[in-house]
Amino acid sequence: QVQLVESGGGLVQAGGSLRLSCAASGSIFDFNAMAWYRQAPGKQRELVARITVGGTTTYVDSVKGRFTISRDNAKNTVYLQMNSLKPEDTAHYYCNANRLSSQFWGQGTQVTVSS
Repeated sequence: QVQLVESGGGLVQAGGSLRLSCAASGSIFDFNAMAWYRQAPGKQRELVARITVGGTTTYVDSVKGRFTISRDNAKNTVYLQMNSLKPEDTAHYYCNANRLSSQFWGQGTQVTVSS
């Protein structure tokens, strides 16, 4: 059973920074890719950033230049460094792992950005 545990969310003022962590119960090499999604109230869940097992990264346009996804294979952890946060970044952030046709999700962590 794959478990993903997110941490690092919280309340921050606009312009501030947070770093989210996603710790996997097993080796992250088992996954084709890992990603961060977010869902704001009344909105659909959207892909924020993704990193493949080879290290290729992709970002949604709204966070390019501000967010960075990275992975620490030794710690089986994926990070999302979020800088220059904006109120519109407020959402529940979820870690996702993809292995072949299977998707795994964490419980998420709340990020609230005040103006």
